[in-house]
Amino acid sequence: MPTLILHLSLCILLCSICPGEKRINDQEYFSNPILESGADPFVYHHSDGSYYCMVTRGNRLVLWKTKSFTDLSDAASKTIWFSPESGPNSSSIWAPEIHFINEAWYIYYTACDKNNQGDHSRFVFVLRNISKDPFSGNWDDLGKIETDYPGIDGSVFEYKGNYYFLYSPYIKNQSGLIIARMNSPLEIEKPLTLLALPKYEWEKTGNREILEGPQFLFGPGDEVFIIYSAAACWDDNYGLGMLSVKKDADLLDSVSWTRSDKQVFKQCPDNSVYGPGHNCFTKSPDGKEDWIVYHAKKSSSNQCSGRSMRAQPFTWDKNGRPVFGGPVSIDTRLKNPSGV
Repeated sequence: MPTLILHLSLCILLCSICPGEKRINDQEYFSNPILESGADPFVYHHSDGSYYCMVTRGNRLVLWKTKSFTDLSDAASKTIWFSPESGPNSSSIWAPEIHFINEAWYIYYTACDKNNQGDHSRFVFVLRNISKDPFSGNWDDLGKIETDYPGIDGSVFEYKGNYYFLYSPYIKNQSGLIIARMNSPLEIEKPLTLLALPKYEWEKTGNREILEGPQFLFGPGDEVFIIYSAAACWDDNYGLGMLSVKKDADLLDSVSWTRSDKQVFKQCPDNSVYGPGHNCFTKSPDGKEDWIVYHAKKSSSNQCSGRSMRAQPFTWDKNGRPVFGGPVSIDTRLKNPSGV
């Protein structure tokens, strides 16, 4: 009888403690993907502590607002803009980025003309909202960024008091990387600076030679970086390359930039991760951790479809260069960003 009582007491104790402990632990971790349908993800950490997230939706722009960018399941979301029925930005709404510049919200996105489809009609367009809350107010269509070439994947960053514009132009059969200083959120200075065109085999897929999705990354050492995606989105070998430059250099001087001859983030078949790329960078809520947010596929294919939004932390080596490691499996449980 004492043994039976002891067993019953132990069962009651385990039932009363274990479920609660499991819930607490589950709240401390997450698993990729963050969004199953999440190509070209972008995360912006605002001064109010909120993260604003966007992905490609094709015919519209959807915005998520959350305190934890690794958990969008309970985040507020809103479709803030639909592509018009006709005109230069009426189709193929890709790779949106949201930024807060000079007390207004701006979204940069790629689009083309529904009645004039093709890379020749793809450009980067801009919307503006002067409300403090991007979920309210009106989004005004400011038209396209006037660039020398059509292109995709416009990105904006601030450095040493100046704003810069990055994008991927179509130049003959190649897509490259261009940088320009901005006079305003809509206007860029000319001439533009061509930083790179594809030259390594891992930057090429058949007759398509592609560098795209450029993102600025500030390093803890004496360098800053542009991380870009290379090859084609339907290629399993789609991955990330890197340009670096000294912090005291002129960002518009192409000679100042050094290029890695190897991918810095690439597919990992052992983890069932294919085509990882089109990334962005953000910080944990407490600012102590660096995170890379990217899309990838969970199976090998010759298609762009199946790209999901994912995230994982990264570190820096002794020289202040990023160490991304390999893309983790969707079966891997990762600890939530610090400060969540």
